[in-house]
Amino acid sequence: MIKIFSYPATRGVRVTWACEELGIDYDYKIVNLYAGEHRGPDYLAVAPTGKVPAIQDGEITLVESGAILTYLADKFGKLIPKVGSAERAYYEQAMYFVLTELEQPLWTMAKHKFAFPEDKRIPQAIEVGQWEFSKALEVFSKMLGNNTFIAGDDFTMADIIAGHTLSWAQGFKQDLTYDNVRAYAERVLGRDALKRARAFEKQQKDALEKV
Repeated sequence: MIKIFSYPATRGVRVTWACEELGIDYDYKIVNLYAGEHRGPDYLAVAPTGKVPAIQDGEITLVESGAILTYLADKFGKLIPKVGSAERAYYEQAMYFVLTELEQPLWTMAKHKFAFPEDKRIPQAIEVGQWEFSKALEVFSKMLGNNTFIAGDDFTMADIIAGHTLSWAQGFKQDLTYDNVRAYAERVLGRDALKRARAFEKQQKDALEKV
């Protein structure tokens, strides 16, 4: 069984969502970020980055959500195009673009809003992040075009990464601007598997808060 190390409403929901899409069982271990568990020796032995998510599958331990989702898709033979196909090339392109270009301005904004220590925050960086996100979103809209999903007609793990990133943007009050991007976000973020993943994570968080 896949063991997920995560905390609700973080990038870890990508992995929970992926497992729900795949229809596989998983063991969910909360890493309490607010209690500093991600900086403790036990978790650092799993994820040297000290970040969530991470997974363990037998002897395999993985961090980085994009790598985790691609591994799970390949392992279970679902939600990913065949290696060597044009569709797989577009899938890889979409994954790398979203993770390195579309998400990063949002993470810059987050770091300078709340993640960094106060003396390391630069207010102007938030404005730069907003500008950079708008530029990346324009490219994303062109990549998407009239496709139903980011790598073509079929839903893939790349759509989990992209959809979650766009939900993060919405949370930061960023305008999705383009009709095709708005429709795509509504389509992807309305999936039943994501609803199940979020409901499960809420249950886990509620249980933690009662302890």
